Amino acid sequence: MFNRKGFTLVELMIVVAIIGILAAIAIPNFVSMQYKSKRAEIPQNIKAIKIAEVAYMQDYDVYVKCSAYPSTPTKTTQDWVKASSGGFKTIDFTPNGDVRGSYMVSTTATNFTATGLSDVDGDTVYATYQATKTENPNRPTTPADVY
Repeated sequence: MFNRKGFTLVELMIVVAIIGILAAIAIPNFVSMQYKSKRAEIPQNIKAIKIAEVAYMQDYDVYVKCSAYPSTPTKTTQDWVKASSGGFKTIDFTPNGDVRGSYMVSTTATNFTATGLSDVDGDTVYATYQATKTENPNRPTTPADVY
């Protein structure tokens, strides 16, 4: 018998095949997790907008309508320029850093709806989060696999 050390070619090919199968399983889950982490910005900013609207209402007895800013969500981050943010400047809302989403607020005399849109995967299908004075943006109003 031969006293051999190391792997044969067949054993090496089996190991490579197993690694390939594991990678094929893991990579789609990894991409999905990346999208979810990027989309997580939207509900956090909507909660902050809700707090700003409620505080403004307590001070001035009116909710402030805010047009979509930035105008559309993108896959990459966009600058948030407070001076250009319209109603968001009025309620003194500024996110931490640049944003991937687009935010807007519609109002009535007694309520508001803050909406955040996200398109972190770049497919032009937007994930949507909403909050009102009594509801938090805990889940997207769109399916969970829309990013």
